[in-house]
Amino acid sequence: MRPSWIQSFSRSRLCLALAGWLVCAVAVMLPLVWLINNRDWGIALMLIMPAVVYGLMRLARRLEHWARVPA
Repeated sequence: MRPSWIQSFSRSRLCLALAGWLVCAVAVMLPLVWLINNRDWGIALMLIMPAVVYGLMRLARRLEHWARVPA
């Protein structure tokens, strides 16, 4: 049995949400990790890392909610 167009649309929204979150996570984490690793003052950025991770978790929850809301 083929999936209906609603299931296909929901699956594509879920994939789009996942891809969007991955792009945001890489765009935020990569510069921070580079700064922490390569700058003397970068270790001070470790203080904001829990807030950054929390923000990425909140973004993931919102994107999942957006992807799973019935059309």
